[in-house]
Amino acid sequence: MTAPLLAAEGLTLRFGAIPALIDVAIDVAGGEVVAIVGESGSGKTTLLNLAAGLLTPDSGRIAIAGTAMPGPASARDSLRRTHVGIVFQTLRLVSALTVSGNLELAARLSGKPADGIGQLLETLGIGHRSRASPRELSQGEAQRAAIARAIVSRPLLLLADEPTSALDDRNADMVARLLLDSAAAHGSTLVIATHDTRLRRYIGHVVELEAG
Repeated sequence: MTAPLLAAEGLTLRFGAIPALIDVAIDVAGGEVVAIVGESGSGKTTLLNLAAGLLTPDSGRIAIAGTAMPGPASARDSLRRTHVGIVFQTLRLVSALTVSGNLELAARLSGKPADGIGQLLETLGIGHRSRASPRELSQGEAQRAAIARAIVSRPLLLLADEPTSALDDRNADMVARLLLDSAAAHGSTLVIATHDTRLRRYIGHVVELEAG
């Protein structure tokens, strides 16, 4: 039996006296597309941050591609850079770099070659903006740039946090298809945290969180 690409069990995390997650378990197979759904405050973003190693649980375990999530922050950073791509809720491009420069930086940090950047941007429809700074991008262009940065290192695991929540129907459809197509093209497992019910039609495997 093939081990899951993302495996988590017994995840519990509290912020002070407030429980964010309580004994959560999830297995995601390689190449699978999964939506984590729930109301605001249900723990979706917290679960993604744990999967990315940006947070550590009070108890429980996480493994990516059979490698247990380590405790030290530097080791978690290393595992994330080599195996995980993240599309955050807010744009987190380096303002001093161009769009291409941001992708080159992401590739370099992952230890992967920074080749194919121009083709990737063309595929996502923003090849003409490769030399633009992040502040010059429209909302739709910025979202595509964020997706490009997340997948440029060909991560095993692609995490997207509320990627369509602020978009109208047309742009939400575009971003959803870009995420699915990009994950498929690069062989990435895709996990989307969302309360956007419009995304359910694209995704077969849905995990629902309710108050952690």
